[in-house]
Amino acid sequence: MAIPAVPHARSTEAAPETDGPWRDPSLTPRERVADLVPRMTLEEKAAQLYGVWVGADADGDGVAPHQNDMVDPVDWDDLTTRGLGQLTRPFGTAPVDPGLGALALARAQRRIAGAGRFGIPALAHEECLAGFTAWGATAYPVPLSWGASWNPELVTEMAHRIGRDMRSVGVHQGLAPVLDVARDLRWGRVEETIGEDPYLVGTIGTAYVRGLESAGIVATLKHFAGYAASAGARNLAPVRSGAREMADVTLPPFEMALREGGARSVMSSYAEVDGVPSAADPALLTELLRDTWGFTGTVVADYFGIGFLETLHKVAADRADAARLGLGAGVDVELPTVRSYGDVLIAAVRDGTVAEELVDRALYRVLTQKCELGLLDPGWSPLPVALRDTEPERAGGAVDLDPPENRALARELAEQACVLLANPDAVLPLPGTGRIAVVGPRADDPLAMLGCYSFPSHVGVSHPEAETGIEVPTVLESLRGELPGADVGFAAGCEVDGTDTSAIAEAVRLAGDADVCVAVLGDRAGLFGRGTSGEGCDAADLSLPGVQGELLDALLATGTPVILVLLTGRPYALGRWADRTAAVVQSFFPGEEGGPALAGVLSGRVNPSGRLPVGVPRGPGGQPWTYLQPPLGLASGVSNLDPTPLHPFGHGMSYTSFDWEQAGPVPAEIPTDGSAGIELTVRNTGDREGAEVVQLYVHDPVAQTTRPDARLIGYARVPLAAGAAARVRFRFHADLVSFTGIGGRRIVEPGELELRLAASSAATDVRRTVRLRLTGPERTVDHRRRLVCETSVEPVTEPAAR
Repeated sequence: MAIPAVPHARSTEAAPETDGPWRDPSLTPRERVADLVPRMTLEEKAAQLYGVWVGADADGDGVAPHQNDMVDPVDWDDLTTRGLGQLTRPFGTAPVDPGLGALALARAQRRIAGAGRFGIPALAHEECLAGFTAWGATAYPVPLSWGASWNPELVTEMAHRIGRDMRSVGVHQGLAPVLDVARDLRWGRVEETIGEDPYLVGTIGTAYVRGLESAGIVATLKHFAGYAASAGARNLAPVRSGAREMADVTLPPFEMALREGGARSVMSSYAEVDGVPSAADPALLTELLRDTWGFTGTVVADYFGIGFLETLHKVAADRADAARLGLGAGVDVELPTVRSYGDVLIAAVRDGTVAEELVDRALYRVLTQKCELGLLDPGWSPLPVALRDTEPERAGGAVDLDPPENRALARELAEQACVLLANPDAVLPLPGTGRIAVVGPRADDPLAMLGCYSFPSHVGVSHPEAETGIEVPTVLESLRGELPGADVGFAAGCEVDGTDTSAIAEAVRLAGDADVCVAVLGDRAGLFGRGTSGEGCDAADLSLPGVQGELLDALLATGTPVILVLLTGRPYALGRWADRTAAVVQSFFPGEEGGPALAGVLSGRVNPSGRLPVGVPRGPGGQPWTYLQPPLGLASGVSNLDPTPLHPFGHGMSYTSFDWEQAGPVPAEIPTDGSAGIELTVRNTGDREGAEVVQLYVHDPVAQTTRPDARLIGYARVPLAAGAAARVRFRFHADLVSFTGIGGRRIVEPGELELRLAASSAATDVRRTVRLRLTGPERTVDHRRRLVCETSVEPVTEPAAR
């Protein structure tokens, strides 16, 4: 957005009128902001460019990296007289009743508006990665489970509910979704990603953005860009991606979420890519994001990201230099609290170190967004919707952030995200009788269901005196409720991590006396080494944590059929047990209703329909790899290391069967700017309802740069009753196979293509193949290209019987 030139007001000048056209809702936000900015002093301008984290301190366990080093005390009374840009995590810092939290936020907003000359409230932001991160709010499945559902529509509905709950208590901005594409499965934040494929990440992430924005919440795309490609899978490590990997893998989900989803904010990444930190990279945050893509919203810093330019990256000499670099690159708002954009920035502007034009540029974006949110309107009220009809003394207990309809949606998503990896002897579904040994450290712990950004795992663990705030049934209690006619016993066997094997013997005795054993193993979500999965909880390899592998070996040695249930934030190497387990079910931190969802899958009440958003490796070294590999990245005779996964991206089984039949002709040739329809009929040939996921991949046999052997370009989730059929239509456009060519431009290249209709990314799962040729000249395309494969699913009406 071009910023109109405005005169710079000085703090020594007489206070201008605080009323005027900027208060007029009939004017455009641009006109209103252009009137307001010249009225503001430099102190008032800077105050709009940072947040304040009132509840954060330098003691205890931090919830942000280096929190204990980076939090400075603030003078609330002094700061608020200038105005305030943002309030950081008013609900997600400590356990607080939602009604009382909403009341406290309203009072804080009234105080902020009353203290400043212009009466402008702060914009309140919160985390919402797996639900609103507030005490008592619904804990939904983590993003990796969104990916496993392959259901954008359901994710949109979830995000709308999350946004509605946030907006009802006075929150304006949500720090989600994460659009990082998983590149190394040992990285601790894999649970926060949607998967290892940019098309799946882009479509599911865009669906989340639509839902959040439809509720009036500003969606914030993170982490822009490259964060998940850190060297050695270490959190906050350097990124050494090449330009093509950035263009073809890292950036497309952000392009899609901005263009198709309408996200209004972007968070700069902690990453340094090829030696340049994202928060100090004008080529990324201004030239690409704004000048090329046309983004007009706000760029916010990841927590302490501006300070890290000085303390970690060492590209800034001091706080003023960090402010200069951040503003110059295009970071509009310093989060979570003021460090470089406050008095330090004001002094730097006054001594000529930082141009005031950079302050104004960021200010226009911030105030425009506040204007769009109604925060500059004369009728603005600090009282949120949830408290409009509630007396202040009755605020406690007045707000329910986990109503039955939320829980029902959380269960539906958890059910659709469960992936049946293996069931070779049809041991599943379980019968409702007999002796079942439930074993494992994740079987009877509510936190086994929750990711590191759920409130109980993120904040609640630091407040053991507080109740959880939500009901989270465990697998054990859910299975006992699901199968009342069975004798269900339990033994933990071991802890999630650690080396103690003393309890394995008890678990083995229980399993040996049972008809079947359900081994519930996996992760404990946490932060910065306090868990086995989560931010800063990176893994040296992909072995099951602790002695859980030894426990599984001992259970298998009993001869009792063992059903392995995994509750994890990443996939783990399962090749050691590939031919020994009776069945394997994978669930990625499925949220508060994950226990009943898993019990339903085990009992057969729920037919599993999830598909892997990340491959499951065979060996613990993991060959930290994704399926997006060119020929040299695949198994071959020139290396003894085989990166082929045990279960490929897109894999998942069902309790029913499906038949695929290609329908209709496909042209042999289309131009490089053309399109073609691809149709097939999918029929449920089993005796119960289920859902198939039809996946469309492209294989480019010869290209001017090396290409992945297969790459997802479309998919459709197809629910079918027993015996029913549906017609699936893909509208393939040549733009979908574009890539970064030898000259560094994104191109559509003429030549042969192979389109694969498949049940997973593995060549052995290809059901139908369509060969066509792109003809005509090589085309250069950009972010305005077609990003999504149009897809439809229509029931097939069978002819009436005669």
